[in-house]
Amino acid sequence: MRSLIYIERGFNRFGDFLGWLSSLLFILLLVNVVYDVVMRYAFNDVSIAFQEMEWHLFSAVFLLGVPYAIKAGGHVRVDLFYERLSNKAQAIIDLLGTLFFLFPFCLLVAYYGIDFAKESYALGETSGDPGGLPYRWLIKAMIPLSFLFMAISGVGLLLHSLNKIINPHLIYAQERK
Repeated sequence: MRSLIYIERGFNRFGDFLGWLSSLLFILLLVNVVYDVVMRYAFNDVSIAFQEMEWHLFSAVFLLGVPYAIKAGGHVRVDLFYERLSNKAQAIIDLLGTLFFLFPFCLLVAYYGIDFAKESYALGETSGDPGGLPYRWLIKAMIPLSFLFMAISGVGLLLHSLNKIINPHLIYAQERK
């Protein structure tokens, strides 16, 4: 059953990569905002493209950060009850929540989000503002992609829950490192 732990580690590495990518995009967002503010207030120069890039980067940070939050256990729960339960009970709740809530929701949004992005691409959708960003389909394609990534992170959570049930002594030793 150690193989489940190794498979879980692979999914965790993927989640860690998404967290790293999200943090890198956050730094780019910060640079973009500082540049936009300095240009606006110091040089009275406004760029619609830079303003739109702010919300594109923010969307990407959020959409890629959520799969990492699932991996890291930073997602929303009712901790009032959850924290008081045993490790096995927590694992069962995580397992059932992943199977019955996370997977169906993520796969549903990913499935229908593909058509949303494809339609934007087919229409050649661009910004409605002059000087705005072209290729709006790129940011719309992030929606189904990120929900697919959330489902992948959910597989890692599912494996972690199974490992907590099947191999509680190995998981405890792994979490202590």
